[in-house]
Amino acid sequence: MNPTQTMPDARGRFGKFGGRYVPETLIPVLDDVTRIYLEAKADPTFQAELTRLLTEFVGRPTQLTFAGSLSARFKRRIYLKREDLCHTGAHKINNALGQALLAKRIGKKRIIAETGAGQHGVATATACALLGLQCRVYMGVEDMRRQAPNVFRMKLLGTEVIGVESGTKTLKDAVNEALRDWVTNPTSTHYIIGSALGPHPYPMMVRDFQAVIGIEARRQILEREGRLPDALVACVGGGSNSIGLFYPFLADTSVRFIGVEAGGRGPNLGEHAARFDGGRFGVFQGMASYVLQDDDGQVVGTHSVSAGLDYASIGPEHAWLRDLGRAEYRRCSDAQALAGVHLLAETEGIIPALESAHAIGVLDEIAATVPENGILIVNISGRGDKDVAEIARTEGVTW
Repeated sequence: MNPTQTMPDARGRFGKFGGRYVPETLIPVLDDVTRIYLEAKADPTFQAELTRLLTEFVGRPTQLTFAGSLSARFKRRIYLKREDLCHTGAHKINNALGQALLAKRIGKKRIIAETGAGQHGVATATACALLGLQCRVYMGVEDMRRQAPNVFRMKLLGTEVIGVESGTKTLKDAVNEALRDWVTNPTSTHYIIGSALGPHPYPMMVRDFQAVIGIEARRQILEREGRLPDALVACVGGGSNSIGLFYPFLADTSVRFIGVEAGGRGPNLGEHAARFDGGRFGVFQGMASYVLQDDDGQVVGTHSVSAGLDYASIGPEHAWLRDLGRAEYRRCSDAQALAGVHLLAETEGIIPALESAHAIGVLDEIAATVPENGILIVNISGRGDKDVAEIARTEGVTW
């Protein structure tokens, strides 16, 4: 591997992963998005406007917080990258704003999106309200139940929320419905995909919009410690917050990348969403990657206490980095994630999203693989306001 190589290649592939597996109707649409995105990426005016919004509206740069109590507990220097401090409460706004600006550049005023935990839906609804775009968000009805506050937030922002009743009624089913809408309305609609997955150019484009996380973290840790960290830790659903943290460190081969997947209730298919611990190579929702599927190649249901990690596949760049050995991935069970919520809340005064809590839930295991007094950066991808009711329900707490 050449760590400085820019991926994906011209076909939108990270090794054998990625690509485009979509109906013919969408090929010219994806060609246009690719061309206009690459023009915008090189356009100082576009980049200046995005930077202005990220600074004035989102509140960037987010803080790199030294976690004193966790550091004392694990005998490692632990820093938290505070994406929970972004406007709307998570990293999702970085990409949503970038793509909404891109949609205006393309000339499309109708936006669709999918959402699991609701944070991407809220971020997209927010960006559309700010920029005067029409917005529709697809969301599985099970996720709507788990994330009711975010559903109401989207509606307050003027967005139409469409509940999806098919399949497991979670994220993959919301993506299916959004893709059907896009195929039906390709000329009028831009699909703001929320994670670093789907057909090319989305994995590349979402990664680039989220790379602001790692760019800031790299500068901040050098200012604070005078050296790079030993490891970066982040939860991985589709993979946008984690690839956004990892990518600016790609050439720094001394820095370990550690992603944490949803271990759910147990090791059997259908009980978790750990694609690297039960998944196989396959094609799913526009891309080639690892997919949780049965012996007949049928995608199986998944489970996680976290709606945002409850997905049957993973972004192609993560699959590529894992097969190269550049990144490593662990699984965190529901019980460990819930313990991670309590640990961070009670020691550092930060209530993390259930997604982010997966990175905290196995921090003891990860810290044990880092030299004593080594440095870890943990991405807190979102805040836990949206999850408080679900945590209480799961733990049997009555109001």
